[in-house]
Amino acid sequence: MNRLKAIGLLLALVLLNSCMSNDQKKEDARNKTQTALENLNTAQNNENKVTQKVASEEEFKTFKLESELKIKNNEVGIAKLKLKMNKPGSALDEVYARRIDSLQLKNQNLKTRIGNYEKTHTDWGKFKSDFNRDINQLGKTLKSLTDEHIKK
Repeated sequence: MNRLKAIGLLLALVLLNSCMSNDQKKEDARNKTQTALENLNTAQNNENKVTQKVASEEEFKTFKLESELKIKNNEVGIAKLKLKMNKPGSALDEVYARRIDSLQLKNQNLKTRIGNYEKTHTDWGKFKSDFNRDINQLGKTLKSLTDEHIKK
């Protein structure tokens, strides 16, 4: 009985297909081709997105290492300033001490931000731009404070 149903269905499909005009067959083939091309484009776009994510992860690892080195260098510079500040006979005032503490806090915040980005993965371009701006500004301020101390 199931064989008869399958044969009947097959005959119906053959009859239906033979009833389609050549124009209908061509249109059906065009539609199938168009769908296949759209699927291919979607797959390629998805592949590109995955490739970009991997590249940004590698870029982040490099960026993180470079940033951590800058942060460590800032920590060393801040520690040197604190040592000089605590030397007997040093004429460094309270304002100078607050500026050093402020730099230390900013440096710690940078350290925290780089760790938080690793967890949140927010907009990479904006994060990188803002972070570089802030770490460069901190470096300039630290250098000017060091230069100022040398002059005293």
